[in-house]
Amino acid sequence: MSRVRIVLVAASLMAVSACGGTDASSEAQLVDERAAQVMPFDLDKTTHSFEKLPTGGVQEVVAIDSGDSEQVALVQQHLREEAEMLRRGDYSDPAEIHGMDMPGLEELRAGYRDISVEYIELGDGARLVYTTSDETLVEALHAWFDRQTMDHS
Repeated sequence: MSRVRIVLVAASLMAVSACGGTDASSEAQLVDERAAQVMPFDLDKTTHSFEKLPTGGVQEVVAIDSGDSEQVALVQQHLREEAEMLRRGDYSDPAEIHGMDMPGLEELRAGYRDISVEYIELGDGARLVYTTSDETLVEALHAWFDRQTMDHS
């Protein structure tokens, strides 16, 4: 089982525990299905990382096999599109996977004009750099990252 899948299963178990109980395997499957609907690349062939910075943070998705040109192209296409959506205040894709109640989501949607989202293409994937001078938005980004880290690290 890949590291991403293990984390997704763990996140699902925590969600089930917090909600008082559905079958954990169904919850993990639901998270996997939502991710597959939003992200065109294979979660088993890629890794996600999130790094918090004093002015925002860095999100990176890379192919485990840097020679897997199909996965690299899918990651790059997806993150390029996500950057455009986020610049418009559209956080619907991450919310669809991780839940509409993601910490920080409301603040990010409201303050999107004050957040720079830079797309950087990498040889094995892509990176999004989030930058803001608004401390409230930095905190929201960090909380938003924490939720995604729980599901993707």
